[in-house]
Amino acid sequence: MDWLVSIAEFLVNEILAVPAFLIGIITAIGLIALRKSSGQVVGGAIKATLGFLLIGAGATLVVASLDPLGNMILGATGAQGVIPTNEAIAGIAQEQYGAQVAWLMILGFVVSLILARFTPLRYVFLTGHHVLFMATMLTIILATAGYIGTVTVLLGALLLGILMVSMPAFAHPWTRKITGDDSVAIGHFGTAGYIAAGAAGRAVGKNSPSSEDLKLPEGLRFLRDSMVATALSMALMYVVMAILFMVRTGTEEAFTAFEGGATSVGNYIMQSVTQGLQFGVAVAVILFGVRTILGELVPAFQGIASKVVPGAIPALDAPIVFPYAQNAVLLGFIFSFIGGLLGLAVLSVWLNPAFGIALILPGLVPHFFTGGAAGVYGNATGGRRGAMAGGLVNGLIITFLPAFLLSVLGTFGSENTTFGDADFGWFGILVGSAAKLGAVGGIFVVLLIGLTVLALAILFQKKAVDGHWDPAPSRATQKTTPEKPASPASSGRSYRKIPPPQGAPVPPPPMN
Repeated sequence: MDWLVSIAEFLVNEILAVPAFLIGIITAIGLIALRKSSGQVVGGAIKATLGFLLIGAGATLVVASLDPLGNMILGATGAQGVIPTNEAIAGIAQEQYGAQVAWLMILGFVVSLILARFTPLRYVFLTGHHVLFMATMLTIILATAGYIGTVTVLLGALLLGILMVSMPAFAHPWTRKITGDDSVAIGHFGTAGYIAAGAAGRAVGKNSPSSEDLKLPEGLRFLRDSMVATALSMALMYVVMAILFMVRTGTEEAFTAFEGGATSVGNYIMQSVTQGLQFGVAVAVILFGVRTILGELVPAFQGIASKVVPGAIPALDAPIVFPYAQNAVLLGFIFSFIGGLLGLAVLSVWLNPAFGIALILPGLVPHFFTGGAAGVYGNATGGRRGAMAGGLVNGLIITFLPAFLLSVLGTFGSENTTFGDADFGWFGILVGSAAKLGAVGGIFVVLLIGLTVLALAILFQKKAVDGHWDPAPSRATQKTTPEKPASPASSGRSYRKIPPPQGAPVPPPPMN
């Protein structure tokens, strides 16, 4: 049986858990279904893979740029606590539950495809690393609650498959408001935060202009380039936090914020400026990667829609919405981080002293990716004020939910890290609380939770998504440019060509 476990672990860790390979495989399948030539299939798959590798490269640059800033904020505020990091908690769990996670993830993906084929929820969740993280969390919760391996895998796979088709459906009216069509959906387990951001945007954003309609004086027109605006904003934030860190701790400790250290105060400040500018480069790389992947994946999905899952919609990672409102990404990130600080203050002053709830420190990486996406969702329903409110609400959500999630992670609740995004929080708390009810009662309630989520998603799909409910009817939806379907077997949906960001290279058009 060891060889079966090895095969499963290889498929999960080396292929399915690597979004670039998964996207390439899916693109190849779609192009084969469209009866493209072997050269077109290989070329399209490689370009789709390269697009996701570009996103990954940009994300790596973001993390590298934000790491010193996180050290500065920690040093400037003196806060100590738990930093939610999906990668860290998943890595810790792999040592003990690696095999169960592998099988749960594979079976969960199969369940999701079956549900996509035979229910109205036609979403194919392609964010492989988030599938791995959710599989890991479900394994931890069920295994530490005392369930045997077989029950953990089968029950967890069912829950995972349900979430993979349900969460894109719940967010789709807001996603469609952003994209203007049904070509893509959001496939990221921060969905509850994005829905909340969209609702907050509608509540506060009446008559607020879009974040993308900034009217600047002639001398500041260069700030309309999102890459420039992002880089300068982050450079300013870096310098401010660097100075506060240095004032509080002294130069000797402050200089250690950067790898290799700084040699003088001037060098320290200029390294801060450089890191802020590199952040702008990282965001530009991500946006270019998004456009590259969409140029190949969306046409290929016409083949999957017609052959495998009729009407399939690819559900993709959070940065997929970044190109639609690039100023909103920055606003959402900033206000999500502010929300994280406000949530930390509430935890420090009230919940921790009164109930022993852990202090959740605002990690810049989750606040950038989920906060940036929340800003886009808030902007779609409430303009500039909506982007700010949406980011703030998301920041509060990903601060409080991880704090309560720790109580259902068993021994993993004391690892000084946890799962950070919104859906891990609410779903983990529900499943973990139910799992503690015992072998029979716990399984029954956990199944009831999963089936309830599925039923609500199907109902929401029929009433809101298929009924074309508009979450912000007073605001105009972005215009789309329909493209001619690649073949008569197309799903009949219109697909949108996304314009390139200002200052970014334009990818070549998709192959015909």
